Amino acid sequence: MISTMRHFFPLCIVLLFISASAHDHDHHHEHAHAAAAAAGDASQQPQAPSPGFVDPAFLNEKKPLGPHEKFGDPFGNPQDYKEKKLPDDFGTKQFQGTDIKDFVGGPVAAPIVDEDSFKGKWELFTDNSGVSAMHSILLPNCDHVLMYDATIWRISKILLPNGQCRVLDEKTGDKDCYAHSVLLNIKTAELIPLMVNTDTWCSSGGLTLEGNFVSTGGFQGGANTVRYLNNCPKCAWKEDPSALAAPRWYSTQQQLADGRMIVIGGRAAQSYEYIPQEGTSNAKPFFFDFLKQTTDPDENNLYPFVFLSPDKNVFVFANNRSVLLNPYTNAVVKEFPVLPGGHRNYPASGMAVLLPLEVGSPFANDIVDAEVLVCGGSAHVNSYTLASNGNYYEALQDCGRLKITRPRPNWRRELMPSPRIMGDMVILPTGEVLMLNGAKRGASGWGFAREPNKTPVLFNYRAPDKKQLFKELNPSTIARMYHSTSVVLPDGKVLVAGSNTNNGYIEDAMFPTELRVEKFSPPYLDPAKADKKPKIEIDGYPKTMTYAQEMTIKISLNEPSVLKKNFKVTMYVPAFTTHGVAMNQRLVILLIKDVVKVGEGKYDVQTMAPPTTAVAPTGYYLLSVVHIRLPTEAVWVQLHEKK
Repeated sequence: MISTMRHFFPLCIVLLFISASAHDHDHHHEHAHAAAAAAGDASQQPQAPSPGFVDPAFLNEKKPLGPHEKFGDPFGNPQDYKEKKLPDDFGTKQFQGTDIKDFVGGPVAAPIVDEDSFKGKWELFTDNSGVSAMHSILLPNCDHVLMYDATIWRISKILLPNGQCRVLDEKTGDKDCYAHSVLLNIKTAELIPLMVNTDTWCSSGGLTLEGNFVSTGGFQGGANTVRYLNNCPKCAWKEDPSALAAPRWYSTQQQLADGRMIVIGGRAAQSYEYIPQEGTSNAKPFFFDFLKQTTDPDENNLYPFVFLSPDKNVFVFANNRSVLLNPYTNAVVKEFPVLPGGHRNYPASGMAVLLPLEVGSPFANDIVDAEVLVCGGSAHVNSYTLASNGNYYEALQDCGRLKITRPRPNWRRELMPSPRIMGDMVILPTGEVLMLNGAKRGASGWGFAREPNKTPVLFNYRAPDKKQLFKELNPSTIARMYHSTSVVLPDGKVLVAGSNTNNGYIEDAMFPTELRVEKFSPPYLDPAKADKKPKIEIDGYPKTMTYAQEMTIKISLNEPSVLKKNFKVTMYVPAFTTHGVAMNQRLVILLIKDVVKVGEGKYDVQTMAPPTTAVAPTGYYLLSVVHIRLPTEAVWVQLHEKK
């Protein structure tokens, strides 16, 4: 079924800043019990619209905790981290097991050492994000990043505006007057607090054709919820707590080629389903035996890595295995070789991206090659359990690359400069991949990691030899551990926020709840090269485009002459980032037909829009022109099908 979410107005037409103060609040105790709903395997049909009134008791319905939340008494003792604190601990010795074998691809090379080049710059953007930024996404056309945490704590560092409060118990009058979601202005750092009722803890999300945000799942009464963020200036959440058939806690959301959105996995949900039309609910999910097969005692298959393949199928990676799922027949059409070395999904949290899709032909039926990169994680199946007992094993240092569109692909091994677990991977407008955040030892969970990995790494998948694949950049001074996020901005900087290994807002922990927000400038923002950066002319590009449309992008460039081969035009889908997973992230490198000089320092870049919805689903993209690895500031464009 095609979702009707497309009728929404653009999300951010006008944003109204609402100032709000914050103060401390007592931590409310909560204990989890009851059984989780089981997932069925029948076909789903939309049901009658859900009632508009949301019962506060339903919103706070208690669901079971898994092993990764049972840290002392996680909702009754906010100081429990002190009992586990090991100030001098830096983990056990590096794992030396014999089960990690070399991948296909030959020997591993050391990272490149480039002493002369600009290695990036960190700047503090704001010292208060208002909420712990465990979920983040850049919203189109409005200079704002949406960030949110969880309602379960009933506290944040910013109050709801105008005396608003969330009713927790109508009988006792218990209320929560804190905001748990905010809009952060990426230019001014001003915050807009937003009311959200259902618990978004460990949820999933993505953008619609119109650039509106859709969120799925979460904790307790939020587990079966679909949320919509309405257009501004009201910027109000609209929530349907019974839209999903199965509880989606630690699930992954992905847009499909036909515009639908699929939601896969989650605790107690070895299934998937498609987001129903607004106002309707799914009857049953689709049972997914692959998730049952990849579950182990420590799970290690939550927040699966999910990517839309250019053949319209869905690539799903969980634990150390992966398959192609046909979302039209609901059949697994291909199973890939096991990725050697260990475990890659939550809580052995690795990171993954679909490498840039390069359009090499103007013909829509020509195959666009697709390659997946999976990095980090843990070699130990029980890394979480070991960490809970004080054994913080070193994280994996390897990456696997798999060309998923090839007939008989196999994994190819690369080696990062350092081990990383709980890290982020974002795709830059140049097509390079930035790895950052996370730790070198332990696992995801409350206080179960040590030795922050503060050094970003730039991965150039098109490097001519292995010595140039990885480049270490300048480190941050802030530890970004569990619950960190990263967002690529239109100016090419990366917004880095979050980090909370604690149950609540704790300031005196080994790794305190982190509210500071940084911006990182990658090497292409070297001040010494500022005069060589191209610039897209105002009104020099199409604001909307259809598939395979020929178009011209007008740029200014301080060069007397240029070569066509030195240009790239890229289109980037903003990622929804949480727990090291960058949902829906995608970068397409367009076909360039010609570059024509039209004046002194003025050039027309003649290119073509993506060929199909499988290569680039409908929606908003950040469009950049890159000349010799220097990108323009990106502009927003909307890609849609012909009407």
